[in-house]
Amino acid sequence: MRVRQLEIENFRGVEAGCVCFRRNTLLVGGNNVGKSTICEALDLALGPERLSRRPAIDEHDFHDSRYVKDGQPLPITIRVVLTELSDEALRRFGGHLRRWNEDTCEFIDEAEGAADQADDDGTTWALPILFRGRYDPEEDDFEADTFFDHPVEDPADLEDEVAASLGGGRDRFTRVHKRLCGFVFLRALRTGSRALGLQRGSLLDTVLRLSGDGSAEMWMDTLRQMRDLDPAVGDVPDLADMRTQIRDRLGTFVNLAPGEESTAFFASDLTREHLREVVRLFVATGPSDHPVPFSRQGTGSINLLVFALLTMIAQLKGNKSVVFAMEEPEIALPPHTQRRVTRFVRREMGQTIVTSHSPYVIEQFDPEDIVMLDRDPAGHLLGTPIDPAGVKLKNYRAQRRQFSEAILSRAVLVVEGETEASVLPVASSILEETESDYTHLDLAGVSIFTASGDKDIPRWGPPFRALGKTPFCMYDKQTTPFTGDDLTSLAAFEETWESAEEGIENILVSQVPVEVLRRFLDEVVTRDDYPVHAAGYDATEGDEKLPDIARKVLKARKGDAWGYAATLIEQCQDRSELPAFVVDVLDRINQLIRVTPVIDNDDATDEEPNREQGEVELGTEVEADSVEGP
Repeated sequence: MRVRQLEIENFRGVEAGCVCFRRNTLLVGGNNVGKSTICEALDLALGPERLSRRPAIDEHDFHDSRYVKDGQPLPITIRVVLTELSDEALRRFGGHLRRWNEDTCEFIDEAEGAADQADDDGTTWALPILFRGRYDPEEDDFEADTFFDHPVEDPADLEDEVAASLGGGRDRFTRVHKRLCGFVFLRALRTGSRALGLQRGSLLDTVLRLSGDGSAEMWMDTLRQMRDLDPAVGDVPDLADMRTQIRDRLGTFVNLAPGEESTAFFASDLTREHLREVVRLFVATGPSDHPVPFSRQGTGSINLLVFALLTMIAQLKGNKSVVFAMEEPEIALPPHTQRRVTRFVRREMGQTIVTSHSPYVIEQFDPEDIVMLDRDPAGHLLGTPIDPAGVKLKNYRAQRRQFSEAILSRAVLVVEGETEASVLPVASSILEETESDYTHLDLAGVSIFTASGDKDIPRWGPPFRALGKTPFCMYDKQTTPFTGDDLTSLAAFEETWESAEEGIENILVSQVPVEVLRRFLDEVVTRDDYPVHAAGYDATEGDEKLPDIARKVLKARKGDAWGYAATLIEQCQDRSELPAFVVDVLDRINQLIRVTPVIDNDDATDEEPNREQGEVELGTEVEADSVEGP
């Protein structure tokens, strides 16, 4: 079972929106575009324990906190379409299924001539689910529930009470139904004391429930063992004396049961719910062999504990039965672990829906897995898988890491080599430090993409357009102008800049003042890696010799690894000393990609207040917070 489409109305930061999903989906978009809201909406519709919280929704869950309009409740509406249903789901939900067109993402029964199209290629059975939440003025409270979103009678034909109900005549989609969907939600940035406890809906509770039907006996046996401690708590001499005194005293006022056991001391009056709250997983990690509560472990260790238990859930559910939503799985994990975790969930879960800011996570997804999120002019959220035809898989895989960074950006500046890539951020920093109206490339969301030479640049314009980015490019003077397909591909760039010189070293040397060259040579001549074989230098050299010496040094130490070109730019103090060609490129990009600085906190305005932390169940959430280790 997989989530195929999600529609949202009046929820959090989204007034209206629609997102289509693949089997594995990477949600990509700017801050506050709605990535977290999408995951929360899925949780409301599919999470078995989500609606058992009190309250399930509140004022801040409504768009702009508006839940009444013209005296009438303004509801939250979330619609989910589930496809690729298991045989069990087809049996259980048969009366609620509808024929679905995969190509148009529409239900067949909503089109003319529906009966003739029901068995066309690309049609399948789908299960539509509806979540509704609204304000109840009679109770002065909020109500929320989920329903099978099958077509209902015209409200005019329904009894008034039914028509006015939350579901409007629809059948409820219950907790039992939701568990069959197998939805797991891993939330970012929170861990709480409940993540690996035994509270209802936690990871361990999920594993326990899926492992068998013996949990009732387990709780009964545990409570009985605590009651029947040997020796009993009440047999401690001082307490035994106290029992006798209490029994004698109470006997004068109360008709006690006969015998010494009419009064007793026990370890506690715990119930099974109390045990769920207090039982904690202890873990001993090397180099220490002393077990401590899991919450005392480091953040990365806690996250790995969570993922380890998720592997158990996947196995117990039969792997492909889990729909797994995951926000920023990279938190506190090293790159190799990020890759391993992402590969696992993509391979083992029935469906994986991920938001991430890590290139190590993003690079594990192919272009057809990427869903670009954006807002239309009316402010509605749009989320559609990109057209993979615009991105050649061979090119994508060859430059996977750079593509991953570009996917997170608003715009991409394609350059021909590592030297250019190292120079531009430094020049941008100098402009930012010296001019109040300039926005750094990083803050503007512009990534730098390194091609393999100037002749390689044209082909990168179309794929970045296909990814929904604004592409720019700069390259050396061309002795042979671009023609044919290259010229056509160049048209995909927003703007292009051709240098007046052949080679970035010539631009740098010819367009910075001689005093900058001298500061540069004075700096690098003391390095162990200074290329003495290419160009000798001492402080007595005349100004006329400096350009030639600097050019030879830069060519001998070409590329980002040596850092010589970046060091040259670092000697510039303001715009007047920077190369004019580089400044022209940066100024134009600054003019076209102008942004107001924001805090890097995805969906900050959409965060849900007063949320219980650290919960996960098959169909709800795992919260993985930052917790300081010992």
